[in-house]
Order: sequence, then structure tokens, then C-alpha cells
Amino acid sequence: MTSYILNCTSVHPLSKSKPRQAIVLCHGYGGDGKDISMLAMNWQRFLPDAIFLCPNAPETCVDNPQGYQWFDMTSRNEDAIFEKSLIAEKKLNIFLDQVINNLQLEPSKLALVGFSQGCMISIQAGLKRKEQINCIIGYSGKVINKKNLIENINSKPKVFLMHGANDTIVSPTYLLEAKEYLNKCGLKIKTKLFNKCEHSIPTEGVSLGLAFLKKNLL
Repeated sequence: MTSYILNCTSVHPLSKSKPRQAIVLCHGYGGDGKDISMLAMNWQRFLPDAIFLCPNAPETCVDNPQGYQWFDMTSRNEDAIFEKSLIAEKKLNIFLDQVINNLQLEPSKLALVGFSQGCMISIQAGLKRKEQINCIIGYSGKVINKKNLIENINSKPKVFLMHGANDTIVSPTYLLEAKEYLNKCGLKIKTKLFNKCEHSIPTEGVSLGLAFLKKNLL
């Protein structure tokens, strides 16, 4: 039995063969791996050789003890939030290393997908990795700390960020900020803003995410 630093929900390849791609899905604040594995269920038949790994974030959520958080967001201090995000980033990176080693995959066969806080940690961890992963898909997130990230970008995977125009939890202005900022950092960014969509992943977002994965991973 393969063991990982984070407990995770796994969705194995439909082809029953050895995984040829790995897609790691990071849930939002207060969620868990099982929640976000619903995305994997939608995508699985179109990526039959892929394994989907949905880790639980490392901490029990302060606001929802049934779920998990990548880092505490209850503090009003941006620096304190950022410091905690660095601890989560380190754990996510160890998890990604374990996935690559355990499955004996090239980093170019790994995609990172995140929703909300999971999107934030995916951007931060994914761009700082020395070995470039294939791509990052982020829903309803933002760049946590621009100064730290620009000084520590080690790789430039393809990035697709999506956001609901009516999101009151994480403002859609963060999507535009992230696009402008990441473009300046020399990354290729694709973005999509969904009309009449709140803090969630709409059906169109699920389809666009799948098309992006197929184009880049297969």
C-alpha cells in the first residue's frame, strides 16, 4: 500500500493499467479530498490512464472541524497567513514528490488542480518547484504573496485560472490581478470569468478544465 504524507482519496485509472498521468486535486477551505474527488469522477473516463489523488489538507479547519484547511485564514494579519501557507506548501511539495516517486512518473506527467484555498496553494507550490510539472488549473483563488512568489519562481508550467464573476468569498478581481502579475513573471496564463457564478465550479468550468488537461497531458 502506497503511503503519503497527507491522507488522500484516490481514483484509480479506468484502464486498470499503471498510471501514465497523475492529477492532484486540492480542495478548498473546510473541504476534504472526498469533496473534490467529484471532479475526478467527471474527468476519469476521458483520461482513462490517469490516477487522481485528492489529499486532505494538513490541518483540521478552524471554522469546520469536519473538514480541513491548508492554512488558517482567520487571522487579519497577512504576514501570519503567508507564514502558515509556507508550511502547507512544504507539505504539498513533499506529497507531490511522493506521487512522482511512487508512481515513477516524469514531473511533466503531473497536473495540479485547486479550488479556492486549494488553488492558492497550488499556484504557490507549483511555480516554486525546481522540476516543472505539466500544468496548473485554479478555480476561485488568488496569489497569496506576490513578492515572495516573484523571487522564488523556479518553473513555468501552463496555467489556467477560472473564477465566478459573482464570487463574494474570493473576489474575482484576484483573477485579473493574478493574470497581470503572472504574465509579468513570464508565464503563459489562460483565464475565464463565469457570469452569474458564485464561489463554485460551474459545469462549464469542469468541461474547460478537462479540455485543458487533455490538451496538455495526453
